[in-house]
Amino acid sequence: MKIYPRVYTELLKKHLSENRQMAFMSGPRQVGKTTVCRGLADVCLNWDNQDECALILKGPAAVASFAELQKLHAPKRIVAFDEIHRYTRWKTFLKGFFDVYGETVGTVVTGSSRLDVFRRGGDSLMGRYFLYRMHPFSVAELISAAVSEDVISPPRPLADNEWDALWIHGGFPEPFVKRDARFSRRWQNLRQSQLLREDVRELTRIREIDQLLALASLLASRSGQQVVYASLAREVRISENTVRAWIGALSVLHYGFLVKPWYRSVAAAIRKEPKWFLRDWSLIEDPGQRAETFVACHLLKAVEGWTDLGEGRFDLFYIRDKQKREVDFVVTRDQKPWFLVEVKQSDTTLSSSLDFMQRQIRCKHAFQVVIDESFVKADCFAHQTPVVVPARTFLSQLF
Repeated sequence: MKIYPRVYTELLKKHLSENRQMAFMSGPRQVGKTTVCRGLADVCLNWDNQDECALILKGPAAVASFAELQKLHAPKRIVAFDEIHRYTRWKTFLKGFFDVYGETVGTVVTGSSRLDVFRRGGDSLMGRYFLYRMHPFSVAELISAAVSEDVISPPRPLADNEWDALWIHGGFPEPFVKRDARFSRRWQNLRQSQLLREDVRELTRIREIDQLLALASLLASRSGQQVVYASLAREVRISENTVRAWIGALSVLHYGFLVKPWYRSVAAAIRKEPKWFLRDWSLIEDPGQRAETFVACHLLKAVEGWTDLGEGRFDLFYIRDKQKREVDFVVTRDQKPWFLVEVKQSDTTLSSSLDFMQRQIRCKHAFQVVIDESFVKADCFAHQTPVVVPARTFLSQLF
């Protein structure tokens, strides 16, 4: 079975060679965090392992002794803590460990729930870590696992069989590598059950699991659509505020994510509800919805990756005005519109909204990204007027 290197392995190596801070790696369940860390670290301690949990509970000195940090090593040792945020005193432990051993050890901390969520009420670890967000495989990562020196990479082709596997089985490592429909369905069912039942019970205060499952099912069928909180509240028979809180929890657990509307500097613009997207596009039957979700997941990975690497502040939005002219995505760079993306399955007739919105918000680039178009070896970002581009070309240039 082919082994696919991860860009996050190279990212962590780069971080540990250049920074003294701990590297926090958050991401969805089963995205490959533990695999990356075990392949990189000299010592990897998992909170879910009873023996390793007992060692962590003994304190930083016990861990340091186990990792032989008292000995001279070249290069310095790397210690990884997996899912340690489940420990109620995890921040105190890490602060003590880093303050004593931080100069002589590289420290990696992973978690399936977003570690940045646990900073509420003050962060005792401020200045002691950098956060990186891990995503499933993407077109660009399958082409090269190297960390690019530039924000935008040159266009590079992806083999047809790799593209088809990514589109059909999704980017999560196990189903992508296995490429078996029955395995993928069983894997998806197990992952959803663990996420929506076990993780929700352990990491949130939600107890109405059946109603939460009903909400998750509705959201799964509406990936790429605006979230109408009042309508969802009526369908699930809970309050509108509860719907908002539960969707927030599902986002924290990486079941899906919200894309907010961009409204600044748009004539006659109005604020709209956010759009919801699933993290796993392979669950979506409708080709149009799958196409938009597929691109949305790639764009989210790119904006978070660029931001985490310190290239600037990047964000993902969509845009719609009172006349119902809409473009699927706006990517901003340092709070200014950078490029627009309209997603189509096969339509190569340029959207009139793309040109209009580009002029309205003074965006540098505007792309109509078409899933079914063949790869073209040409730089999408060389164009500053609206252009129809193959998804295979455009996505290869991202993070």
